[in-house]
Amino acid sequence: MAGQLPAQDREIRSLLDSGRFEEADVAFDELTSIRPNLVGDQWNRATVLVHRASLAWRLDRIPLALELAAEGWTELDVDHPSGVSAAHTISMLGYLLETIGHRAPALELMALSVQVARKSGEKSTLAHCLTREANSLVFRAVGRRNESAAEQFEQARALFEEARTLASPGQVQRSALAGGSRAHAGVGDLDAAERLAHEALRLSGPVRDLFSSSVANWTLAVVRRAQDRLTDARTFASRALDGAESIRDTMLMMRFSLDLASICGQLSDPVGESEALRRTVDASSLAVETLQEGLGQALEQRRVAVQAQRMAMAAQEAALRDPLTGLTNRLGLERRAPVLLEQTAAKGRVPWLMLVDVDWFKDVNDDAGHAAGDAALQEVAHLLRRECRVDDLICRWAGDEFVVLLVDASEESGPAVAERIRAAVDAHDWRLVVGRMKQPPTVSIGVAAGPAELEHLFAAADIALYRAKRAGRNRVEIDDESSTQDESEMPTISPTDSR
Repeated sequence: MAGQLPAQDREIRSLLDSGRFEEADVAFDELTSIRPNLVGDQWNRATVLVHRASLAWRLDRIPLALELAAEGWTELDVDHPSGVSAAHTISMLGYLLETIGHRAPALELMALSVQVARKSGEKSTLAHCLTREANSLVFRAVGRRNESAAEQFEQARALFEEARTLASPGQVQRSALAGGSRAHAGVGDLDAAERLAHEALRLSGPVRDLFSSSVANWTLAVVRRAQDRLTDARTFASRALDGAESIRDTMLMMRFSLDLASICGQLSDPVGESEALRRTVDASSLAVETLQEGLGQALEQRRVAVQAQRMAMAAQEAALRDPLTGLTNRLGLERRAPVLLEQTAAKGRVPWLMLVDVDWFKDVNDDAGHAAGDAALQEVAHLLRRECRVDDLICRWAGDEFVVLLVDASEESGPAVAERIRAAVDAHDWRLVVGRMKQPPTVSIGVAAGPAELEHLFAAADIALYRAKRAGRNRVEIDDESSTQDESEMPTISPTDSR
């Protein structure tokens, strides 16, 4: 997981796991102060967003946690998830939903993350995902006294065992040891439970891993209680609850405080029982449970709203695109061109407009068929993209006519680009597209320069295009008023070929 997150994110997580919340608060404020540049290109955006959502939740930044989680969920390709980043992201989403009480989809997401992690072939990722799913199963099984609880403990034990074999020394290994100890206790293997719990405590102490040590102490409380050593059980349960409160893990606090109260009740310790129950109320009052369910629903609603907004934006973008070629359509040109012309003029540059018409296009449709005609238009669109810059506006105007608006251009660039386009189409191998036609497609191009409004540029380029057609096609003609140079300085325009 470490390699999937920026260093500052990992540092904040470490501070939280150590119970150093004031330092984590300051570091998180620094991180979110540069939120416009939230995730660089070197990180998977969905993974970082969801991880920061979990950090925000633990820091009681609930609105921000929901916003980040919804945004991260939307970024994720949930239809075809694959790879290490997707596995981590799905797993963290599941665990976050489990934490805030939105349990219905939580376990499904964590199980899915394990499947994605297995396919990725990356051991540390799989260990992370296995541990999260197993922890969730343990907490669902606790408190139940039926066959499903035993099945969940056994399933969790197997997941923890696999995670331990895959994880390298570190937080995941410690968590797998601690959680595995509780799963062993759940299936009645007290010796293995105690051994694993002590090993988890030994490894967690020096690095102040309070999550793992809390779970390990909880296991020892369960073991001592089963052995009827209730005083020791109370001590371990108290240590477990103290650790959970130190890292503000609500799920641990609710479970450990209930167990401590029950042990104190068996010991006839009313003061201890009362205090434990008070801590239970602090962690899991009805109002908190209601809030958690509401937050889970809000998270889902916000995710749907963000997705709907993106779909609406995509629909608006699609309305400005030609479905056949993927180029801007006529409506898109009419909306974008005035802005681009204004920006170009403000920079003191000359806007050039080219009107490109495919020669012999009727022959393509008649001889090769309309499917070949569509393919020919797509090929012309590809050549236009190749010969123009990314910032230039390329439009399919209608039928076999295209418009190219060169932005931020120099005084001589229009005719040069037009000739480059003409030559590219003329030299293109059309056999795979239209077969062996007697007259393969070429283009005639009319060129006009501004500054002027779109309709004026279009009218001037249309006149120049008409001259190119009249002169024999497969040539470039420049609007007379657009030329500001001597003929000797103009780019050489190739004459019509012999076809």
